[in-house]
Amino acid sequence: MGAIPTQRETVSPACGAPAEQAHARAHATLSGSPLAPGTARALVRTALADWAGLALPGTEHLTDRLADEALLVVSELVTNAVVHAGTDVELTCRLQETGAFLVEVSDHHPSRAPRGSEADTPYDIPEYGRGLRLVAALSEAWGITYRTGTKTVWALLPAAGNPAAEEFEGYAGERGLRVAEILAPEPQRAEGDRDWLGRGALSFLAEASDLLAGQLDEDLVAALTGQLIVPRLADWCAVWLEDESMGRGGGWGDGAGARLARVWHGSENRIEELRRSLEKDPPRTPDPLRSGPVEYPWPQETLGAYGAALAYRLVAGGRPLGTLVIGRAATPRFPDEITGLVEDLSRRVALAIGAARQYARQATISAVLQRGLLPGAVAQIPGLRSALVHEPCDKGGPSGDFYDLFPAGDGRWCFAVGDVQGKGPEAAVVIGLARPWLRLLAREGYGVADVLDRLNQLLLDDATEAADAAARALVRPLGPGDGPQTRFLSLLYGELVPFDGGVRCTLASAGHPLPLLLGPDGTVRTVAQPQTLVGVVEDETYTSETFELRAGDTLLCVTDGVTERRSGSRQFDDGDGLAVALAGCAGLDAELIAERIRRLVHEFGARPPEDDLALLVLQAE
Repeated sequence: MGAIPTQRETVSPACGAPAEQAHARAHATLSGSPLAPGTARALVRTALADWAGLALPGTEHLTDRLADEALLVVSELVTNAVVHAGTDVELTCRLQETGAFLVEVSDHHPSRAPRGSEADTPYDIPEYGRGLRLVAALSEAWGITYRTGTKTVWALLPAAGNPAAEEFEGYAGERGLRVAEILAPEPQRAEGDRDWLGRGALSFLAEASDLLAGQLDEDLVAALTGQLIVPRLADWCAVWLEDESMGRGGGWGDGAGARLARVWHGSENRIEELRRSLEKDPPRTPDPLRSGPVEYPWPQETLGAYGAALAYRLVAGGRPLGTLVIGRAATPRFPDEITGLVEDLSRRVALAIGAARQYARQATISAVLQRGLLPGAVAQIPGLRSALVHEPCDKGGPSGDFYDLFPAGDGRWCFAVGDVQGKGPEAAVVIGLARPWLRLLAREGYGVADVLDRLNQLLLDDATEAADAAARALVRPLGPGDGPQTRFLSLLYGELVPFDGGVRCTLASAGHPLPLLLGPDGTVRTVAQPQTLVGVVEDETYTSETFELRAGDTLLCVTDGVTERRSGSRQFDDGDGLAVALAGCAGLDAELIAERIRRLVHEFGARPPEDDLALLVLQAE
């Protein structure tokens, strides 16, 4: 990062800033970090100092005011693009021969969605520029340039007193690029309101809806609401959140119990003082289900003078969720156009909060289900060390992968690694049926092949449908199209019997990735034969294999989240990739082998894994 003098570089966006000769250029790639705005400001300071020291053409027009405006513009663009939208960006600053200063911020990951929303899959067509949607929504007056595969938001700051710059100021004025008007819109506010509402209100609401709809945390929704409103629509705003039961029966009227989730002010050094003042006087309304607006007392002790403040109830689906309060200083009332726009925005905020709460409830249910689907503790087997890795792809829902390792009595232990068809609640239902049956059949003394035979028949048995439907109804309401569900899974199931000198293992693989046996000398071989999935073919007969684990032998069992991990068109197990990776683990203990395979799977592709991942390592001591 730094200031780089250049040879008369031509700047020619596809649509936007006029082409002009640039004599100096500073460039940096900024990662999605809260430190990015400070890094960007440091880049600008260093560049200006370096260019002035070299006496480059155009530096004679540089002034302290231009430098200050450049720092403000860079800070604003990078804060919105990096900190709020959650994307890495390219920052470029250019000094033109007229003394004008050009700032460009380009989305470094154009297909990445804003922070907190669901990531695009690698098979989607990239939506170029999604990472800068917040900048576009908040700063429609900035210049925006579209090029192949990227989107750039730019601002050009003319040098005062330069004839060419004065000519450009007329052009820039048409696009609203004056820094004072962008960052501090108070001057000529009424006229600015009308102009902005006429040009950008509908676009603002559309972009705000798109941004808010992707958030899964109600506090983040409250934070983004402040960013959207201040300073474009108000000088400050606050968001109170409350339990949905508070607004029923008129109990909300005294404001008790509402939580002040977010306070935002155009001047950051006034936020905490304003927060303390607002906490003393929560909003009150006679009708908790009326969206508003209603007048709110101006916090004169904190903000001084006078101003106007309005409260909007946040209501979605007939449920009160909180209150939004906005305020403007030195004005007796808000323009009707602004109050109507904020009321529309408040409905969108309420919908986003409601969706975030629904997601939180579902995530809580899923977490409870997940805890019930996996063993609370893994059995300790004499003469054998074990290690487990289990990583659900969907952090908000139950995994389709499961495992178990339990005592079966009579000196036997049993283990299972399975992968259920589907994900989420449906997968949870099948796991909730299959895992207890495995334990019950094993403890009744059935051998490996007999356990699979009976589990297969149970999954296909019509008598299971009632239990299946009841379990699914507990997870989510059944709709008209919800008929009997196909219940099948891939399963690796085995029995372990310790003896003097090792552990005897009997296992069977039903439609599952085959287990691998690693010897102390680094040799790797499969120790099972492929067979049919469980729950597919009526009266299927399964077979098992028996072998011995001697000191230093390691058995690796995985789900297809490991073998089918993708990197472009390649999979992790192509060319016996898993066996090669396991051979490189010779001499490591069980825990290190599990961690190394997990790390190699993650590093195989550029994106995070898109399937659940589970692996079990059993190593004879």
